[in-house]
Amino acid sequence: MITHPEKPAHGGNPSAVLRYALIPVTGYGIAVATVTGMLDDGAGGGRARVLGPAETIPYGAHPVLLAETTVYGARQVEETLMRWGSLPRPWLVWISDAPARPVADARYLVRALEGRLAGVARVPYLPVLRAVKDPGEAMEHKSVLAAAQRLRRTMEGTR
Repeated sequence: MITHPEKPAHGGNPSAVLRYALIPVTGYGIAVATVTGMLDDGAGGGRARVLGPAETIPYGAHPVLLAETTVYGARQVEETLMRWGSLPRPWLVWISDAPARPVADARYLVRALEGRLAGVARVPYLPVLRAVKDPGEAMEHKSVLAAAQRLRRTMEGTR
């Protein structure tokens, strides 16, 4: 992965600057799509978007790894970081896949990787994601809006 200057996102707001380049390390699903919407915050793909396979990280965008709170997810993050190179340290958005805390092995591995990350932001388990048709519908729910606000505050350094 390399970085390069970014033009406005396809169909996005031309006045918006891409802030987050999202890299799902455990696959793309409703959780990743919803986190993308959470970070984009209504900018039509201008603030946050998922990078395609082999797509470079746009210049000025913060790389963000997206993974589920499983041992597999933590291992995928570790493997991605082993190939990371000299790029800016990425954020990890750790998306809860169950209404329980991650298993000890996953927690320990992510804790060991924190020195290679810009930060770790956790998204709680959101049961509504099992019942929605798309991320837009998910963003109408109070629990998702609250999680989105906490995620943005964490990643933007405001508490």
